[in-house]
Amino acid sequence: MRLEFAATGARTELFRVFETGGLRVRCPNTARGCEAVIVNTGGGIAGGDHAKIDIVAGDDADATITTAAAEKVYRAQNAEASVEVSLRAGARSRVEWLPQETILFDGAHLSRRLDIDLDSTASLTLMECVVFGRMAMGELSIEGSFRDRWRVRRDRRLIFAEDARIDGDITGLLDRPAIGRNARASALFVHVAPDAEARIDAIREALEPVACEWGASAWNGMAVVRMLSPSPELLRLAILALLRAMRGRAAPRVWQ
Repeated sequence: MRLEFAATGARTELFRVFETGGLRVRCPNTARGCEAVIVNTGGGIAGGDHAKIDIVAGDDADATITTAAAEKVYRAQNAEASVEVSLRAGARSRVEWLPQETILFDGAHLSRRLDIDLDSTASLTLMECVVFGRMAMGELSIEGSFRDRWRVRRDRRLIFAEDARIDGDITGLLDRPAIGRNARASALFVHVAPDAEARIDAIREALEPVACEWGASAWNGMAVVRMLSPSPELLRLAILALLRAMRGRAAPRVWQ
């Protein structure tokens, strides 16, 4: 899938789209910018599946990219599934990558990669949340593997790198105090903008009342938040509070 956003006067439009496989995109009317909702018509990701999403936001574009629902990653027989997202943001653009949760089923194997290239004047907000197991279905213990790799560059210079890997007895590892302290859901939030460091007090104020573990830092034109919770529902509430504080309005409508 390839999505290209362009500013046309005071508006931003999705002016070029390439869809393939089971991924489709829809753009509901919004009061600000252009909101693109990615729909997985296959209903989830199976072992051996490979999804690649390329996003380009032109100069002055204002784009939000989200998903229609939580992404389900099913048990894999042999090969792992992979998801690759690349994003380029032009001068003075404002881009949000805000997919809903990724849910790993027991036996799931997922490799995920996120590569970002920003202009120095662009504003970027990233949020990814992973849920380990279908707790509502009584799936309280899972095995499998999850690999996550993030690279963010500003003016072609690396400013943020993240690599995470957990495999085998995922639940047992997350129960360890030094790893997850019984967590069943985690989230990583990154905001890159000229004023990002000035937003750290507002971020901490929004998260102060939430019922989950979190830590927030700001440096080098970035604000980064990590969150953990034994309850995916409580973590989602924390994410919604954080997004409202950062956006000045609620999360995308499909999150509600």
